[in-house]
Amino acid sequence: MFTLSQFPLPWATDALAPYISQDTIETHHGKHVATYIKNLNDLIMGTEYESVALDEIIKKSATDKNAQKIFNNAAQVYNHNFFFSGMCPKCTAQIPTEILEAFGSVDNFKEQFKSSASSLFGSGYTWLVRDGDSLKIINTANADTPIAHNMKPILTIDVWEHSYYLDYKNRRGDFIDAFLDNLVNWNFVAENLKY
Repeated sequence: MFTLSQFPLPWATDALAPYISQDTIETHHGKHVATYIKNLNDLIMGTEYESVALDEIIKKSATDKNAQKIFNNAAQVYNHNFFFSGMCPKCTAQIPTEILEAFGSVDNFKEQFKSSASSLFGSGYTWLVRDGDSLKIINTANADTPIAHNMKPILTIDVWEHSYYLDYKNRRGDFIDAFLDNLVNWNFVAENLKY
């Protein structure tokens, strides 16, 4: 029987401080994501999804009206794993040239990304995605994810309140700035940009 396990963080729980606290990481990863994983394992037990890879569970359940709970939990696991993988402490890599070409400058990219993430109503994610041959910034609400829409994720920020409220309260913009200016793992982004 297939059982999805907790995704190990690529850094220590206190490594992103002062931008994201250990308390936030332990709550976000250790409790929220752990709950999605438990729920997903319970939901897929004995079903056609039981032995399918996570991305395939998402793509298949996205069009199955009877599998909305499976989709929501699977997509949340995927989205969170992608978000955590896209950050690193003391990141030193440069923003990839392809992003500069698509958005004109580092400042333009950050401004558009922040504007999109700030304007997302309620809970969800802001993504840099490859859609066909172009790069674009999109928002997804709740658990939705680009792979359910045949787009390739490049970078994401989680703007559900549990991702920042312990550290930033209602200052979502400050959290987005801290993420873009100090936490983005541009090496991870560069790998995702490859076709």
